[in-house]
Amino acid sequence: MTQSDLVREAISGTRPGFDSRQHLANARKQAVERNYADILIVDADAHHYENDSLGEIAKYIEDPVIRHRAQGTDKYGKAQSLSMEYNQNQSVAGRIVRYPKRRQEVGDPGVPRDVSIVRRQMESIGIDYQVQFPTPMLHLGMHPDPQIETALSWAYTRWLTEEILPHDDRIMTLVYLPFTDPDASLRAVETFGSRPGVVGFMVTGARYKAVHDNAYMKVYRAIEERDLPIAFHASSYPHERMFEGMNKFLSAHALGFTFYNMVHLTNCVINGLPERFPSLKWIWMESGLAWIPFMMQRLDNEYSMRTSEAPLLKMKPSEYMRRNFYYTTQPIEDGNLEALELTMRMVNAESQLLFASDYPHWDFNLPSTIYDLPFLSMDAKRNILGENARRIFHLETT
Repeated sequence: MTQSDLVREAISGTRPGFDSRQHLANARKQAVERNYADILIVDADAHHYENDSLGEIAKYIEDPVIRHRAQGTDKYGKAQSLSMEYNQNQSVAGRIVRYPKRRQEVGDPGVPRDVSIVRRQMESIGIDYQVQFPTPMLHLGMHPDPQIETALSWAYTRWLTEEILPHDDRIMTLVYLPFTDPDASLRAVETFGSRPGVVGFMVTGARYKAVHDNAYMKVYRAIEERDLPIAFHASSYPHERMFEGMNKFLSAHALGFTFYNMVHLTNCVINGLPERFPSLKWIWMESGLAWIPFMMQRLDNEYSMRTSEAPLLKMKPSEYMRRNFYYTTQPIEDGNLEALELTMRMVNAESQLLFASDYPHWDFNLPSTIYDLPFLSMDAKRNILGENARRIFHLETT
């Protein structure tokens, strides 16, 4: 039986397994009903599972000892992982079936499996361009051995830019920066910044390094010179001391995915990085929106009473947050539309907000979360769904 036969059987349902197109049938129906055909939709944050391809990635690891670890198996024959995976019950005990079943999906002939799966989800959801990120690697900023982050991020980016992105110019990425090592981060910027499909750079949020440390200034300057954005992608580190008393994934996720970005954003603003790098675009990813008005009000209030501690600032913190910063929509807190409308006004959503699905994670959003909002004009919807991303990522769309 050929791979094409396997694909046909998976789509028709005659073969046991999993297929993204069947799983996203309702999303496809929704996209058709809303007629997204004349709207550019750019997904600024989506994910694949790079650990499924560790054997392919490992060959690009430069350190021979680390490469040997990544390519080896344990005494049970299981491939060893260098990243930091945790069982966080994201599948809700298996009820979200794409988690336990994703490895059963069969790719299309002639292209890497990752390309097939990304194409299927884009087509089903109605997405024109999609920015892809790794998943288990989002915890590498907390790895006890900093060499692992440097080695694995380099290998992953080589694999992604050399073996995945060339197959489809609609699939893009923000290059993972091994932020624990400023020199290695600068090397990544200089090496990968001009490669096709690279539209910026990404720092994983769960880490303790201070973003205003002088060691990072050369990295910010190099990114600014290329007129590309830097994104801080949120994640929830389950062994964070403040979260150890939380007995539910729900609790740790609710706070964890805002906590680290709140710290980094505060250090960024109060230490005047938007003044030092006025053309650099900062994106805060996967923290939702509800935290932003709180930060604006809290920082403005503190700054008004202690301006001497932030001498580089020429405006209130909230003004930098509205002018220099961009935010992704997911997971959008839309339970109170009145509150959401105010939040969007406060962040200048029409020019500063980027649609993100975060697919295939458990809390992903569809474009309808923006398209269906009654208080947004059609122009605002177009900007958030794709036009802002077109501008920031320099997309040459037709």
